[in-house]
Amino acid sequence: MKKDAKIYVAGHRGLVGAAITRQLESQGFSNVITRTHAELDLCDQAAVRDFFAAEKPEYVILAAGKVGGIHANNTYPAEFIYENIMIEANVIDAAYRNNVQRLLFLGSSCIYPRHAEQPMREETLLTGELESTNEPYALAKIAGIKMCESYNRQYGTDYRSVMPTNLYGQGDNFHPENSHVIPALIRRFHEARLRGDKEVVVWGTGNARREFLHVDDMAAASLFVLQLDNATYKANTQAMLSQINIGTGADCTIREMAETVKRVVGFEGELIFDDSKPDGPPRKLLDVSRIKAMGWEHAISLEEGLASTFEWFKANEGRFRA
Repeated sequence: MKKDAKIYVAGHRGLVGAAITRQLESQGFSNVITRTHAELDLCDQAAVRDFFAAEKPEYVILAAGKVGGIHANNTYPAEFIYENIMIEANVIDAAYRNNVQRLLFLGSSCIYPRHAEQPMREETLLTGELESTNEPYALAKIAGIKMCESYNRQYGTDYRSVMPTNLYGQGDNFHPENSHVIPALIRRFHEARLRGDKEVVVWGTGNARREFLHVDDMAAASLFVLQLDNATYKANTQAMLSQINIGTGADCTIREMAETVKRVVGFEGELIFDDSKPDGPPRKLLDVSRIKAMGWEHAISLEEGLASTFEWFKANEGRFRA
């Protein structure tokens, strides 16, 4: 990719999109295009087609979508499936109609079956039942992968998909109910420490295992895959099973992660686990041998990443106050 290549980042204000935009700029890419939701509603097919026809981006990174944790997925299932499918369909089709050279679609590890063999290989896609708490979101992301593959198959396009594990980091959503587990706990522990609380309650048993990847590592992996030459990409993927897992290759229990957050934040009270709340899948660990074989590995440890995320949260705490 040339440094002046016209690159459209859809979802540049989100956690991953913002990290990718920062990384593009740090790598010297000088022609990055962005639009806020107010400027371009990606669920509006006519607006998306007009935008692509006017701007003619050479590369597209599709990081836009509706995201959230277990509570949000359970509360807004219709919004999760509708908005994500509409965004994917509109952007991918407009990219084809306007001769985009390469597109990168960002999915999620929730696409894999609830009881997939661990670590989850790309080949386990569509081999079993999905986790019920986020099935609508997972189905939308699977549709995005299959849309990329179908356009490649029929039209000879170069659309690629990456599936990140659980992400966290600078720019995350720290809403106390609708956020993912790490930002929710960072805020909860921080506010509990300031109030002098004696305990903090965490959803679930604490026994579920999760893999966590810092968003800056995800951004680096995304640009790595986007810039792979065609021969390397095709040699390591399959035409109709082309997604690439992105993660650390290691996991921990929610209890272990919560104890690390507690230590990083400096909360000295007790951890209470509410086992009346859902755990979600018992384990979610990605097999990342495919991307490792291509030459990429993560660089940021969990404790290091949590510490930098907490510092960012404190510096931006005002924006998260109700």
